[in-house]
Amino acid sequence: MTTLVTGAGLVGTSFARHALKRGEDVVFFDPEPRESFLRFKLGDRGYSFVRKDVRDLPALIEAIQSSKATTVVHSAGLIGGRVQQSLGLAFDINVGGTRNVAEAVRLTGVKRLVHISTFGVYDTRREAKGPITEDFPRGAGRGYGNYKGAKELVLEAYQQQYKFELLMLRPANVYGFGHFFAGSSGGMKMQALLQAGVDGGKAKIPLAETMANEYVYADDMGRAADLAATVALPKQTIFNIGNGYVSPFVDVVKTVKEIAPALDYEIEAGDPPNSKAFPLDISAAKKHLGWEPKFSLRAGFEDFLGELQRARAAGLL
Repeated sequence: MTTLVTGAGLVGTSFARHALKRGEDVVFFDPEPRESFLRFKLGDRGYSFVRKDVRDLPALIEAIQSSKATTVVHSAGLIGGRVQQSLGLAFDINVGGTRNVAEAVRLTGVKRLVHISTFGVYDTRREAKGPITEDFPRGAGRGYGNYKGAKELVLEAYQQQYKFELLMLRPANVYGFGHFFAGSSGGMKMQALLQAGVDGGKAKIPLAETMANEYVYADDMGRAADLAATVALPKQTIFNIGNGYVSPFVDVVKTVKEIAPALDYEIEAGDPPNSKAFPLDISAAKKHLGWEPKFSLRAGFEDFLGELQRARAAGLL
């Protein structure tokens, strides 16, 4: 069996680790796959890649047909500030690319599409009364969250009309060793803090990234995506994926210092932080996917540290 994964970043490779363990072949569809990063994450067997962009519908169709993929995991797209910097380009890649993925799934008869969305779809301008459930209103006003919401709506329309299986995951801020080419400022922050703690340098953290936030370690995220790709189709098909609690920035720094005491950092001026008041409600993922996080923030950083050390030994840092 084969899964086509759009995007060869942190989430895509984290999914692939789990898929390869169960014997699945993986084809990455990415315009700039970093081969050394893929080898480090996955070794050199069980996967291949197609150097194409999700804006190229014929290439998507050809990649699915030639690989005989029966599942697609859609993780490609620009993230966060990179969306805001160029709303037009981001629309073409994120929304237009998602429409192409849906068309390719429809035209090739793919059985299941797993879409990697984000907790950024939720409208944080609305007052929440407690943990955020999957029926909380979408659309927070900025490009990234609104485009992610638009992607979900596009896919819902296609699924309703063409009846392929669709599951969507809304992860909290995913962290772990990555290259962050797509623009995950939260992921870059976590890596910068840990790397500074190991190397003795000074991490420069944008003021906006000092918010209280919810996180999920990459391996937990990859396992959630693998379950979404393989479980019998559940009644509920949209799931929050997080560690279940909000961590203030001071707690993140404290946790890093516990395992990398040399940490030093400075806060750069910029937009003020927009802190999360409540975590995601992850009970539906536990009930319908059989998923719950295995990594606390501390355990995630400990595993992350080991991967950073291995990456340095491999010459990636």
